[in-house]
Amino acid sequence: MSFLSSFTSSEFLFISSLIFLWYSSNIGVILLNKLLLSNYEFKFPIFLTMCHMSACAILSYISIVWLKVAPLQKIKSKGQFLRIATLSFVFCGSVVGGNISLRYLPVSFNQAVGATTPFFTAMFAYFMTLKREAWVTYAALIPVVTGVMIASGGEPSFHLFGFIMCISATAARAFKSVLQGVLLSSEGEKLNSMNLLLYMSPIAIVFLLPAALMMEPDVIDVTVSLTLKHRYMWLLLLINSTMAYAANLTNFLVTKNTSALTLQVLGNAKGAVAVVISILLFRNPVTFIGIAGYTMTVMGVVAYGESKRRYQ
Repeated sequence: MSFLSSFTSSEFLFISSLIFLWYSSNIGVILLNKLLLSNYEFKFPIFLTMCHMSACAILSYISIVWLKVAPLQKIKSKGQFLRIATLSFVFCGSVVGGNISLRYLPVSFNQAVGATTPFFTAMFAYFMTLKREAWVTYAALIPVVTGVMIASGGEPSFHLFGFIMCISATAARAFKSVLQGVLLSSEGEKLNSMNLLLYMSPIAIVFLLPAALMMEPDVIDVTVSLTLKHRYMWLLLLINSTMAYAANLTNFLVTKNTSALTLQVLGNAKGAVAVVISILLFRNPVTFIGIAGYTMTVMGVVAYGESKRRYQ
């Protein structure tokens, strides 16, 4: 990629390694989620999300307070805490919804639906902040949505409830992004992504624990029995939860060492890589119509990003 040509050989190696780790952790956590929720009969998406948040809380504290990966930013007011709690609640909804969808949908289709995030982000930004984009930017969203509609029609493993949960998770993720910009917009309240994760994770556990106990009451008994049946069950849960944190950490480091535009380009490619790997790994059936729809969506996302860069 041309953006890497300006770096020295050591910087090139470091950033390439970061990108590889970012891809590996992002794709790895999605594939392990699918493996646990579908293949291992671990049908507890809320508890799984709580495991992710627990790992994020512990590892965020170690990374920021002990390892100084990012400077510690303190919460300055009760109002700021309540705003972070609101973001945490929405974030929980997006992750739980995404995990639930993986019980019913193949990773490839899950990623196709997830690629519509820019559409929801643009819509929420318009209604919440009255921020308007150039007409070309909105026009680029047409193939994003059309592509998913085509992919849905050509998806052999289509499941309506899974699709609804996936769309809901994608919308919640976009809503959280816009809401974050609105709630933490003042200079005194802005937090970098690692500090935000440090504070959001424990709050998320407070939301998720009672939800898991009420909606997944047999999670402990079933997890213990699955552990006896599958000897690597606990190890998979541990690796999966650690990867969930690593995905956030490497995202922060890649953005810090490159640029937001680079992250956007790499993110588009990452979705395509995840689709290919998931199809090879899980061997879920795909059709030409489904591939064509997903390709249209990705092209629309690329066009949307480029139009935003040119006309903002």
